[in-house]
Amino acid sequence: MPDTEDPRESLRALGEELSNFQAIMEHVRSIPSQFTMDNVDIYGETIPLNGVDGGDHIIFLDFVQRYDLDRLADSASRAGHDARSARLRGLEDRIGVLLADASGHSSTDALLTAMLHQAFLTGVLYELEMNGHVTAKLFEILNTRFHRSSAVTKYLTMIYGEISEDGTFRFISAGHPKPMIFSSEFNCFVSIDPSRLTTTFPVGMFPTETDVEERLDSEPLVYKKKYTVNEVNLMAPGDILLLATDGLFEHSVGGVDFVPGLLQETVRRVKGQPAKEIVAAILEAMVGFAPPEDDVSLVVIQRTN
Repeated sequence: MPDTEDPRESLRALGEELSNFQAIMEHVRSIPSQFTMDNVDIYGETIPLNGVDGGDHIIFLDFVQRYDLDRLADSASRAGHDARSARLRGLEDRIGVLLADASGHSSTDALLTAMLHQAFLTGVLYELEMNGHVTAKLFEILNTRFHRSSAVTKYLTMIYGEISEDGTFRFISAGHPKPMIFSSEFNCFVSIDPSRLTTTFPVGMFPTETDVEERLDSEPLVYKKKYTVNEVNLMAPGDILLLATDGLFEHSVGGVDFVPGLLQETVRRVKGQPAKEIVAAILEAMVGFAPPEDDVSLVVIQRTN
């Protein structure tokens, strides 16, 4: 009779593989989460469900720290691409924020966000060298790759935006929960013109209409509309822009929702404090309200002057 595999050995091997995966994800997630500019304070944090890697992911782009903008701009200028050089110089007063949420909250769902992490950062470098800034085309390409390489039930909601020192936030949304703005003057969340909150299907759910590869196959019934760049503004000192995954927006217990009422109460109590303290207060209030049932990610962008 063939030897029967020892279940303990199988469990040990499985444990080692899980540890290896978690080590990789720890490296992927080990990025600074707090940034300050002359007029803006930013902080973000993720609480994975049950304390293990899940489907939420945050990427910050401090263009000055991550890329040699001077070298890229000088190189573009020498090649006669003055417009590209100027766009690169314009990134000196911006921070990029990408917040993604895979369709699931298990450790294996983190694989999708790890794929997005590497593809996005590679794409950004290419964009800077070719165009001098991040364009919507990058996200069309990402959508194509994820649509063609992942299962139909696996996709990511995503929001990517860039905040400038003057408080302007320009962003693209792929099926992600809408940003919220808390007005310091009115001491509450304020409505945002729906025309500034255009979104489309999550990344990977449907092909892009201009997908050249898709044209080689049979025509699908549904195409994703092109991504639209939206713009909102933090007009006054103390105004707060809040980005979060649906783990926060859908947090409830006994028919009572945490958002917007209890979230607003919490922000009223801590507004004016550093962004890191605001995030900590919101997450503490959320956990105190009820145990999370999903991964939760939160980014606070506060105008300081």
